[in-house]
Amino acid sequence: MLSTKVTDCNAHGQDSSYFLGWEEYEKNPYDEIDNPNGIVQMGLAENQLSFDILQSWLDNNPDTTAFKKNGQSIFKELALFQDYNGLPAFKNALVKFMSEIRGNTVTFDPNNLVLTAGATSANETLMFCIANPGDAILVPTPYYPGFDRDLRWRTGAEIVPIPCSSSNSFRITKSALEDAYQQAQKHDLKVKGILVTNPSNPLGTSLNLHELDVLFNFISTKNIHLISDEVYSGTVFSSPNFTSVMEVLKNQNLVNTEVSRRVHIICSLSKDLGLPGFRIGAIYSENGDIISAATKMSSFGLISSQTQYLLSEMLADKKFTKTYLSENRRRLKHRQETLVKGLQKVGIRCLKGNAGLFCWVDMRHLMSSKTFQGEMEIWKKIVYDVRLNISPGSSCHCCEPGWFRVCFANMSEKTLVFAMQRVKSFVESMTKKNSNPSRQEQIRLNHARRTKSLPKWVFSLSTQQLEV
Repeated sequence: MLSTKVTDCNAHGQDSSYFLGWEEYEKNPYDEIDNPNGIVQMGLAENQLSFDILQSWLDNNPDTTAFKKNGQSIFKELALFQDYNGLPAFKNALVKFMSEIRGNTVTFDPNNLVLTAGATSANETLMFCIANPGDAILVPTPYYPGFDRDLRWRTGAEIVPIPCSSSNSFRITKSALEDAYQQAQKHDLKVKGILVTNPSNPLGTSLNLHELDVLFNFISTKNIHLISDEVYSGTVFSSPNFTSVMEVLKNQNLVNTEVSRRVHIICSLSKDLGLPGFRIGAIYSENGDIISAATKMSSFGLISSQTQYLLSEMLADKKFTKTYLSENRRRLKHRQETLVKGLQKVGIRCLKGNAGLFCWVDMRHLMSSKTFQGEMEIWKKIVYDVRLNISPGSSCHCCEPGWFRVCFANMSEKTLVFAMQRVKSFVESMTKKNSNPSRQEQIRLNHARRTKSLPKWVFSLSTQQLEV
């Protein structure tokens, strides 16, 4: 007597190794004092590097946090009913912040903005707007594991992967787009659009101009939508600079054209401002029908008026936003370099990145077999023996085994250095293991005992399952 959403909740994707690593961390979280042998969380893309800047602003603006304006309380005004469209002051401040992140090369109209409770809600709402159950959306691999939940679970839409490989640093190509499109048609799936994350999660890279040209040519030819998830736009810390799809529309004179009506942006303050708990997301589109429908849907996940007021005041402070964006990028660059150099010292390389809160790490040389089974063996050892929670590439639908996403911004630098010490010991143990094959079977049996409670699919990943 329950709905299929209850009886078939495996489709939610919660049993992915991405989420399983989180569960193991929550059972045994690392703490320098209380639990020094616990698991270090390196699977959470959260930015804690610039909290002091946010706290400083709050300390210097006590009236805002007390919900006062000109010395008078506005608590009652904020607590009572507000328009579903959102506070005009917040929407105006948000679009100006979006422009500032993009170097003020483009402007945004607040009338084309729909506020949502985080980017998760924004992605799902947009999928409801452009796809019917059974329709398909093309997504380049590797991609954020949560998309299997956000884009598919309630909408009934399907994801068709666009396979990208390390041979060209996982860049999107015209041939890969065409192959994915043909694959969808082969399975009688109507392709409604492409979703890209720019900058990429998990790659930590931004799309280059060639990739953007390829994408625009493709959606123009196929007459489909392009969704650009730009929640990491404010985390670009080195060249090449970030290029938004809005800049492409402007530079190619496509603003207010039919193509522009099929280009949509997802934005958020979870990554750009390090406020995931505030649940601030938005859809930006020049398509009036989508804005109208998305606004109606947003009534099921509104942002509190108090949150909007607080952030409207914060974002309207241009001295603060300029300082925050500049200093946050500097800190992210330093932290990323710390991780990359630490891994290089023990013989592990990373994909060259310029953005994000993570690195795409190559551990193919450490695997006993160049298979997804080999990848899972490495992942289990890292989680249970080394006690670091990282995300295996297979959870991101990477088409090549041996890649892992490692986050670096959700911890102190001291904790990161400590984690690198564990990585060093891990690499040394793997080197000894590979030089002493007689011990491999005993180690395998030890792993089996420690992980017998995990779902069966963790131990039997195959290329076919990943394709499905």
